[in-house]
Amino acid sequence: MTYTISPESTVLAVLGAGTMGHGIAQIAIAAGFQTRLQDISEAALERGRGRIVAVLDGGVSRGKSTPEARDAAIARLSVATDLATAVRGADIVIEAAPERAELKQQILAAVHAVSPSAIFGTNTSSLSVTGIAAASPHPERVVGMHFFNPPHVMKLLEIVRGRDTAPEVVGATRALGLALGRELIVVSDTAGFATSRLGLVIGLEAIRMLEQGVASAAEIDLAMKSGYRHPMGPLELTDLVGLDVRLAIAEHLHRELGEVFRPPELLRRLVAAGRHGKKAGLGFYDWSSGEARPPAE
Repeated sequence: MTYTISPESTVLAVLGAGTMGHGIAQIAIAAGFQTRLQDISEAALERGRGRIVAVLDGGVSRGKSTPEARDAAIARLSVATDLATAVRGADIVIEAAPERAELKQQILAAVHAVSPSAIFGTNTSSLSVTGIAAASPHPERVVGMHFFNPPHVMKLLEIVRGRDTAPEVVGATRALGLALGRELIVVSDTAGFATSRLGLVIGLEAIRMLEQGVASAAEIDLAMKSGYRHPMGPLELTDLVGLDVRLAIAEHLHRELGEVFRPPELLRRLVAAGRHGKKAGLGFYDWSSGEARPPAE
């Protein structure tokens, strides 16, 4: 099957209006794509749409966009609670559901039951794309599309080629990524891909260092920002990603790849206490003001 990807002719559906989902939808409408944002929760859709508008308003206030461009982008966005309504006739469907394989498989099966010709992009950071694709009679149309948080700032798109992913689907995904202004890497479907393996090793070691009293969270983060020119320290990044998300990924990679990915006890304790990072207001830092403050103890 041949795919032609362009803002003028390609319709996208994004499933899940949470942090990643509404962020993906925002960059899609800004790039000119008609985009449908779906979530089973009306409240989540309202929050997601509000955050999209806030990001676009911010671009106008900083002089990076115009009110006309903002309004045109918003007009390209539609929302729905019904999955079939969102995906029917869509060319590419991107799911941004929580990192649970069985949930992603359920979504894939539902999508391909309604729109079997659609490319299905799973925004997973560590799960097997091949395993997720097994839930569809069309595994050749399933590809990993790992966006980074927040999508309107982080330019990388990690494209994951499953065992059965068709070359033309990889090509169409590359074309979409370029149209969205992403920087691309294409990797094989191995545990943790490239980015999660590398990023998680640093993040887990930073947590162990904090646990052992090597330095404070702020000092560990400053070491990586000033010493290695990372834009964000590993503990602040963990707060942004979500400690619960990092723990789930670490547990998965620990099972798949071994002891280097064993989650530190400090991470387990913080997650058990509900300190999930920025979204919860507390993690390694205090986010109650909306910005990282001295670490909450």
